[in-house]
Amino acid sequence: MFNKALSVHFNYLICAQILTLLTAIKQLAGQTLWYGVSNIGAKFLNYLLTPLLTYLMTDISGVRDYGDYSLLYSWIAVVNIIFTYGFETGYFRFSNKEGMDRISLFQTAFSSLLISTVGLILLFSFFRVSINNFMNLEGHPEYISWCLYLIGLDSLCTIPFAKLRQENRPKKYAFVKLSGIIINILFTVFFLVWLPKYAEGHFNSFLSQWYRGNSRVGFLLMANLLQNLFVFLILFGEWRDFKFKLNKILWRQLFFYSAPMIFIGLAGMINEVMDRQMLAKFLPVSVDAKRVVGIYSANYKLAIFITLFIQAFKMAAEPFFFNQSKEKNAPDIYARVMKWFVITLSLAFLFSDLYLDLWQYMVGTSYRSGLSVVPILLFANICLGIYYNLSVWYKLTDRMRMGLIITAFGALITIAGNYFFIPYWGMYASAWTTLVCYATMVLITYYMGQKYFPIPYPTKRILTYLVFMLIFFIIKIGINVLSDSWGTGMKLVLRLPVATVLMSLYILIIAKLEGTELKTMPLIGKLIH
Repeated sequence: MFNKALSVHFNYLICAQILTLLTAIKQLAGQTLWYGVSNIGAKFLNYLLTPLLTYLMTDISGVRDYGDYSLLYSWIAVVNIIFTYGFETGYFRFSNKEGMDRISLFQTAFSSLLISTVGLILLFSFFRVSINNFMNLEGHPEYISWCLYLIGLDSLCTIPFAKLRQENRPKKYAFVKLSGIIINILFTVFFLVWLPKYAEGHFNSFLSQWYRGNSRVGFLLMANLLQNLFVFLILFGEWRDFKFKLNKILWRQLFFYSAPMIFIGLAGMINEVMDRQMLAKFLPVSVDAKRVVGIYSANYKLAIFITLFIQAFKMAAEPFFFNQSKEKNAPDIYARVMKWFVITLSLAFLFSDLYLDLWQYMVGTSYRSGLSVVPILLFANICLGIYYNLSVWYKLTDRMRMGLIITAFGALITIAGNYFFIPYWGMYASAWTTLVCYATMVLITYYMGQKYFPIPYPTKRILTYLVFMLIFFIIKIGINVLSDSWGTGMKLVLRLPVATVLMSLYILIIAKLEGTELKTMPLIGKLIH
């Protein structure tokens, strides 16, 4: 009788633990869904600009303009790290500390960013002509000012957005993000489609003269600047009660925690965007570098299904990981999250690559010569996503310097790989270097994480999914080679059914291996039963 009661009690405890795990993961999934909706919607709407721009900018000068646009935005991403100096992560970390006054935290963080933003804009403005010459923007120093204004507005939105995420208000977050992108698209269409036609019929008008005095790069910057202004204003409800109060003790703690994120962010951004800068600098003189950068950047956008999920996951996961860190079963939750994260990324990889014959039409014909780099970049982004997931250990254990060392090592790989191999292999050197960089960072982060914050990741299961993913990818490459000399119609007749069969087989493998867990999921479980 005692043994039976003990068995019942033990089973109850196991069920309660599983229920806790599933509840936590359900919370993360729900938040990821909403952040995913906003990011999927925002990225998709923003992604609509890629076919719009690549189909409108098909001539040689247009492809070169797209290259300029990509180069400029890669520097914007780098400078944005300096403007925000890691306060977003610091805000999440400190808001979960016991006894923390969140109002004081918001006032201090926002006040700090307000001061630094104004100061940095003024500082960089003194060098705008030199920066313009370095960027080869053909005598438009005002474009540098526009860049600074849009970066400044973006940095001021950082803490209000972080506040929305911390307070688990993904619906408001989604609304603001989507609204901003819609504004961007409307102004982009206005500047690149409507305004040229208007200028032809109203040659002497003010708008016509303004149009002729600017380039397509300038119009894209202006559209983004107006977007950021709109977003800042629509977030008014989050900073309406702001009062300039800087708690010096709290600021010092916040800054010393967040400061390493400046270097981690800069090193990480070097890994993400410096390949385009180095392509422009190290390609042979005989090669039109800006045109190659334009082609490479357009094809990079075809990794959207992976990048948007990673971005959505990052938005939800950072506050989630900090909130769950106090739970005893936190490592088990993190392990299960990693497994489903890799499964989702693997599905996104296959969905992108197996159907690349269709996705290629999302870029103009002048840009399709770079399609071969897409699978490499897709797998590189899988490694990046896994790295983001693994990096939880140094954030939770306050070992941000470890994160800095790992990211800096990745940056060295990026710089060395691009420097030595771009002159020989061009954009392919950049793509392979990106993959090697992120894969190395994954290995280092995993082994160091198991030392300082052990998490029981289902490594064999994760590797199984990745191996099957690569096997199906190789099979599809074989089919592509076999049908390469066929006409477009015949290619699709063979390749699309094969892609669908391979995709279906992969889903069946997931269902077979994860059947028990899938049955516990609300929607999928009903379908299985």
